[in-house]
Amino acid sequence: MASCIHSGAADLIPPGSSQAVYREDCTQCFDSIDNDAGLNVCLHCFNGGCAGDRDHALLHYKRFGHSLALNIRRTPKKVQRDEPPPKISKLAIAAETDEDRYDVATSVVCYACSQDNVDKNNGNLAAIIEGVMTAMTFSKKEEVKAWEQEFVPCEHTLCLVQQDVVQAASSDSGHCTECDLTENLWLCLECGNKGCGRSQFGGSQGNSHGLTHADSTSHAVAVKLGSITAEGSADVYCYKCNEERVDPELAAHLAHWGIYLAGREKTEKSLMEMQVEHNLKWEFSMKTEDGRELTPIFGPGLTGLANLGNSCYLSSVMQSIFSVAAFRNRYYHPSEEPPLCQAPAQDLETQLRKLADGLLSGRYSQPDSRTVSSVDATEVAHQKGLAPAMFKYLVGQGHEEFATMRQQDAFEFLLHLFKSVSLSTHSNGQSNPVHDFRFQVEQRLQCLHCKKVRYRVDEQDNISVAVPARPVTTSDETGTPYKSVTLSECLDIFTSPEIVELTCPGCGTQDGFSKRSFFKTLPQELVVNARRFELVNWVPTKLDIPVLVDDKELDFSSYLAGERDPSEEQLPEVEESTAFVPNAEALDQLLGMGFPSTRCQKALHATGNMDSETAMNWLFAHMEDPDIDEPLVLSQPGNGSGVTEQDPIKIDQLGDMGIEPSRARRALAATDGDVNRALDWVFSHPDEEVHPSADEHTAQPRGDTVGLTNTPARYQLRSIVCHKGTSVHAGHYVALVRKPLPGQDELSWVMFNDEKVVKFEDAEAMKKTAYLYFFSRV
Repeated sequence: MASCIHSGAADLIPPGSSQAVYREDCTQCFDSIDNDAGLNVCLHCFNGGCAGDRDHALLHYKRFGHSLALNIRRTPKKVQRDEPPPKISKLAIAAETDEDRYDVATSVVCYACSQDNVDKNNGNLAAIIEGVMTAMTFSKKEEVKAWEQEFVPCEHTLCLVQQDVVQAASSDSGHCTECDLTENLWLCLECGNKGCGRSQFGGSQGNSHGLTHADSTSHAVAVKLGSITAEGSADVYCYKCNEERVDPELAAHLAHWGIYLAGREKTEKSLMEMQVEHNLKWEFSMKTEDGRELTPIFGPGLTGLANLGNSCYLSSVMQSIFSVAAFRNRYYHPSEEPPLCQAPAQDLETQLRKLADGLLSGRYSQPDSRTVSSVDATEVAHQKGLAPAMFKYLVGQGHEEFATMRQQDAFEFLLHLFKSVSLSTHSNGQSNPVHDFRFQVEQRLQCLHCKKVRYRVDEQDNISVAVPARPVTTSDETGTPYKSVTLSECLDIFTSPEIVELTCPGCGTQDGFSKRSFFKTLPQELVVNARRFELVNWVPTKLDIPVLVDDKELDFSSYLAGERDPSEEQLPEVEESTAFVPNAEALDQLLGMGFPSTRCQKALHATGNMDSETAMNWLFAHMEDPDIDEPLVLSQPGNGSGVTEQDPIKIDQLGDMGIEPSRARRALAATDGDVNRALDWVFSHPDEEVHPSADEHTAQPRGDTVGLTNTPARYQLRSIVCHKGTSVHAGHYVALVRKPLPGQDELSWVMFNDEKVVKFEDAEAMKKTAYLYFFSRV
């Protein structure tokens, strides 16, 4: 082994418990420790860089001068898995380790000395290497953190009363008070008793003496001693709630029993870590209804994404998104170096490029021999699937729902993705790919009494159409309770006139208005969300309504708005009052459904104060808005300083998304200058009247046009996201994408079911139940 003068550098220290260690896959591509060349983990900042032909580790050294890296190579051990493990409870979780599954080899590399086998005993290297190899990996750390966000305090942790130490049971022994077990010990925070936990399959032993103590004394809260960290995190369990909980005063409650956090080291896996490992062991088969195994396919554009725990909503949307030319052209640059940034895992541009390369290059679309059972030699292996942990963490960062491990609505995630991409930087002449999805919808209101009209044009990047529920009166061959509906019928309903009850500002009558919406422009890529929900006992329930969509071209020309009649008399402009009076009947209905009053008023205001159904649909689409529970505040008309004095960079940022400066200023003023909330405000306040300043009246119009107006406007279905389950927040999502297969010119339907990618013959059945439809203009 070679010596190295750089091994004694002052900045070489082991990673802290809260520091991210990227020792699974490269931060700039999906090459990993499973590749032949392995992964080089920087011993200065713990960035992971591939060491193969792309050699992003060398690029990291050239950019930042970090000379030392730990090369990690992993090979699987021969393990036979004929059946998945039986489903077990949250507190009885298998704890299989990497040592059980892999052989791991390590070596130290110094780029400055051109050495690839530096002595591991030089300087502080031994301690650093141990720290890297024992640290929780970035993906697992974020997964555990996301699960832990589900934990909340309870009345028993908040109102915990601890006994005096002199009255407490003996707690100074290193083993259970009822047996000789020294691991899996739970400390009762009320009396200080130490009891062993429940036995964990494949993990620590236990005789449930902690549970026995809780039952006999009615003491509720206990903490797992081996899980306590210096940062104050630990497994806390409430036996009365029978749930894992959070103790906000854990440090003080532990200090009461002589346990102090300073210098504390976690010695055992937490329950959540073991649960994550157990989830990763489950395997699912891909078979047709008649039992035939679907044949896996491989090649460029045919790469699956591993399920990170209820992440199928993300996988299905990203497969559909990267089948669109605008996203491929924007983020897939195989011949270019990755963007220059200090923290690649924290950069959305880098992670989208990494994901595009992973999905489109075909580099990772390979059979995984570990998925084949030794019992059936004819079985075809599926892919291992890419684990987009860095992208999932980054795109969900700070979001109340997408930062968790719960199942989410794929449509809501698509809108969140569009917003994140639009707010990101697009430099060097690069265009925002969301622009290809944008178009304008023109709404026409006409008073039924005086016939005066008003037009409003809104910019959108999707449409959500209602699917009419028509119950089947007699049984048919399909067995579905509802009649089939064509997508054209749904679009006809979307553009058909309806009567709304509003007071006319022109004649003052309350006869109502005729309201009708058309496409003023059409996008290059059109996303259609099919709403199949109705209230059953005041709970939104998904309906099994077949929607018929042809693979042939669909002409949208008839849905384009025509020329306005110059003889029409316009309704007078009125200043919106700061006092909003919600529709009493609609408000009562929404309150009866269980929605909070503040949300109801916001929904009615945002939808024109019309009816409960329209407001309810708005609520479902805006449940995740950060200000959804803030009181409705209507800005005074005019141009006060609070509106005009806004950061010009933020105004330009919103302007890049097609939002005019006057509306951007109003939105920023209403949201304390927060760009994300301002964007939400614009879409949730379409009726806000904004009066441009004098400077804006003379400003040059924006050069770009949102959408297309030329005809014929023909579109073809290119991909769908399908959902199985009674609620979009549960069940399972898959994507079907129409694309050419290797060696074929014709387009075929391909199913992406997480990591499993197969040619799918029965697309017609899946299209009938799709949740999202992606059309491309042809």
